[in-house]
Amino acid sequence: VQLQAFGGGLVQAGGFLRLSCAASGGAFSRYAMGWFRQGPGKEREFVAAISRSGYSTYYRDSVKGRFTISRDNAKNTVYLQMNSLKPEDTADYHCAADFRTGQGAGVRSYEYDYWGQGTQVTVSS
Repeated sequence: VQLQAFGGGLVQAGGFLRLSCAASGGAFSRYAMGWFRQGPGKEREFVAAISRSGYSTYYRDSVKGRFTISRDNAKNTVYLQMNSLKPEDTADYHCAADFRTGQGAGVRSYEYDYWGQGTQVTVSS
């Protein structure tokens, strides 16, 4: 599975961005999908995940109520709508695919099988 993320950019605090991650080369609906980020000088951290069907979603506490993960299995794409952005959201954002036979989604990076390149999000104060 190949993953390509895009949609990052420079935005002022309080603004919004929508990240997209397009998948190819595999049965997209067999994968739970996740977004992770790595800020400058920080370790990679979980941001959000969504189950294969899209029924279940998971978020890190600091983005709950501001970020929304969604997917369109017909378009092989997962999205991350980011509202009310804060400077601490500045990071390189990566999407990842977690092959699963059941529902749910991983919240740890080792649970993911495929990773896309990052898209940079910079939030100015």
